[in-house]
Amino acid sequence: MTDRKPILSRLTRRNVLAVTAAALMMPALIGSGFAQDKKVIRISTPANDAEWQAKGLAKFKEMVEANSPTLEVQIHLNATLFDQGTEIPAMQRGNLEVGMISPQDVASYIPEYSVFTAGYLLRDAEHMHKVYGDSEVGKEYRQRVRDDIEVEILGSQYLGTRHVILRELKDVKTPADLAGLKLRVPGSDTWQFLGKALGANPTPIAFDEVYLALSTGTVDGLENPIADMIAAKFDEVSEQLVLTGHMVAPLFFAMSSSFWDSLTDEEKKVVADAVAAQSALVDEGTLATEADGVALLESHGMTVTTPDLDAFRSHVQQEYLNSDYAKEWPAGLIDKINAL
Repeated sequence: MTDRKPILSRLTRRNVLAVTAAALMMPALIGSGFAQDKKVIRISTPANDAEWQAKGLAKFKEMVEANSPTLEVQIHLNATLFDQGTEIPAMQRGNLEVGMISPQDVASYIPEYSVFTAGYLLRDAEHMHKVYGDSEVGKEYRQRVRDDIEVEILGSQYLGTRHVILRELKDVKTPADLAGLKLRVPGSDTWQFLGKALGANPTPIAFDEVYLALSTGTVDGLENPIADMIAAKFDEVSEQLVLTGHMVAPLFFAMSSSFWDSLTDEEKKVVADAVAAQSALVDEGTLATEADGVALLESHGMTVTTPDLDAFRSHVQQEYLNSDYAKEWPAGLIDKINAL
């Protein structure tokens, strides 16, 4: 007669094995569940890792992930996730949570807000923060962007004051001296109009392609803040900096409204605090770089010149006032901006 183990014994052994296997799988299942529960904040920017904007975003990531177990931040530099200028539609479609956008991007959706893209509009970084901060102008701006574009502007930062940089030396006193020069600008219509208002031939090229374009002569120059010029090493392929100071440039930390609305109050506070720290770091770093930037570029062999600023200001402002853009500007808005 064959010796058989009791049925109860066999069942018990199977149960033990099953329970043991399940126990071994639990950590993986639990870990997977927690990972899936995290809300991911994808950030797209054309900035490289040497720019203050990127350093600020690293600070944002550090603070958010240290203070919220439910949020994860993914930073995509060098426009590797979305091209510059395409962040807003990406956020609207739910393919991106945060884009670093400009007033020029906003004006593409709200034409009357092209007033905020005009040259020589803002005086300095302090004035910029008054305009886009808690002033009546700033509050209306942010609400309109939320209502019309479905994007939440959580903070503004000082990207720098924009000047003209040229690959070859040229005597530049007035906008007429830039005639015929191919000046790199970002791709939107408002950016191209700025290049035209400066007297040049605006040439849209992606930021990550500018170094090569300067070195090969595809463009004759570009307009950009000093801090970005230094970070991108444009001084290696350029000979002259013309201190036009034609635009005090803000950059907005913009989040998809639908994603913002999906956050809990606690998560919103974590994000808002991190944005404030990020913006402060960018402001401080940019201002410090600008303070030493001219001397640094001169030490690298660049010639730095100052044109007739009254001639540039008058010409640029007249170009805007005579443009189709100005026909849509809200009455009295420039006066409100100037009064801040």
